[in-house]
Amino acid sequence: MKKKKPKHIGVIPDGNRRWARAHGMEKEDGYAYGLEPGLKLLRLARAHGIGEITYYGFTMDNCKRPAVQFQAFQKACVEAAEILTREGAELLVLGDETSKCFPQVLLPYRERQTVNGGGIRVNLLVNYGWQWDLAHIKVDGKPHSQDVSRMDMIIRWGGMRRLSGFLPIQSVYADFYVEEKLWPDFAETDFYEALDWYGRQDVTLGG
Repeated sequence: MKKKKPKHIGVIPDGNRRWARAHGMEKEDGYAYGLEPGLKLLRLARAHGIGEITYYGFTMDNCKRPAVQFQAFQKACVEAAEILTREGAELLVLGDETSKCFPQVLLPYRERQTVNGGGIRVNLLVNYGWQWDLAHIKVDGKPHSQDVSRMDMIIRWGGMRRLSGFLPIQSVYADFYVEEKLWPDFAETDFYEALDWYGRQDVTLGG
């Protein structure tokens, strides 16, 4: 019997700061080491026919961290978007662009753009906040994240068991998989083990 496969995977790439400290670095140094895992995961998802993937970049609350850390994860998100434009995707950057925390260079991607031939739908949450997202429903009846589909599975690296405000509407029926490994230590086996786990879940969507 063929196992079911998620159409949309959410990714919470946690553990960058803990990884940096464990390797004798400053906390802010860890974010740059999360770029290569993100690219590897994207390629794996695309190769296995996953139609959409969402990466949690940083939240509005994360902007309260020390300036040196904020600048580091802001820079990492900009570099992640640059990687995606070279790799090819249907790219959407989602977050409060009116804030000084939002990198202005990413403004063109506030509407989904086909980059380098397109392909897999990729959503990058940058300066995202769940209250900001839902507040837009009062304006036109839709959240800011209206162009993001419902997630089938969310994978969180780093061992924490919380959603941290990750797309509350789209995560409503998502199966939640926790990987104890810190994000910069990502290995291909993480992806395969998560897919295998999802294939064994009883997905009923409330039915």
